[in-house]
Amino acid sequence: MSEHALGARESLAPSLPRAVLPRPNLARYRRFLSPLAIVLLWQAASMAGLIAPRTLAAPTTILAAAWELLVSGELPHHLLVSLARVATGLAIGVTAGIVLALISGLSRLGEEVVDAPMQMLRTLPFLALVPLFILWFGIGETPKIALVALGSAFPVYLTLFAGIRGVDPKLAEAGRVFGLDRRGLIRHVILPGALPSGLVGLRYALGSAWLSLVIAEQINATAGIGFLINDARDFLRTDVIVVGLLVYALLGLGADALIRAFERRALAWRPNLIKA
Repeated sequence: MSEHALGARESLAPSLPRAVLPRPNLARYRRFLSPLAIVLLWQAASMAGLIAPRTLAAPTTILAAAWELLVSGELPHHLLVSLARVATGLAIGVTAGIVLALISGLSRLGEEVVDAPMQMLRTLPFLALVPLFILWFGIGETPKIALVALGSAFPVYLTLFAGIRGVDPKLAEAGRVFGLDRRGLIRHVILPGALPSGLVGLRYALGSAWLSLVIAEQINATAGIGFLINDARDFLRTDVIVVGLLVYALLGLGADALIRAFERRALAWRPNLIKA
């Protein structure tokens, strides 16, 4: 058989699928390149003497300080104290925000009674309330928890109120057509429609809770991450200060991840317009 015929025969034969080797997905790691570069430059500048330890400790020094605090049990102790404060304050604040948003969002009379005081309180700075809270509640745990509760209540109230008022009136009309009374409309139409906004408010509330805790733990605290930072400031321990700030950041990031996971589960009915 001639070479021309063999070539024609091979071209007509069905081509076998080639094994496709999985390519490593490097795109997900790109976001870590810039933080890694910053840390490396930071370490190099510290080793070269361009950044004094009193100004900012080197990354290796910070890691050593974190390990020392972890092994000694000092960091877990202060962490548990801060977690207890933020959990208690967050529970009170979120509950109050939800209740007030329901009162204000579901009733015109409730809006007239509740919304104006909430908007006035929302504009007050936290630092201005610290002396008043000390006079009211003393210097114990109560003013710290009250500040956290106050800081976490407003985001939940604002977003849930907007979510309730932003429900499509056509959905409520369809619910009435199917025979739902006011209680049924609230349960099956209004609250599910306002849930996405409420979960966004909960994420904001978590961030506000941690920010409020930073301020609250300046009030004569004897334990907590804020106390650890203040104590390190008195001794010019910038490594311990950065450790405390990193703990705050990681706690906020972890709490936000939990809320996002719950959001994906609770809002599984909502269509996803973002394609991978």
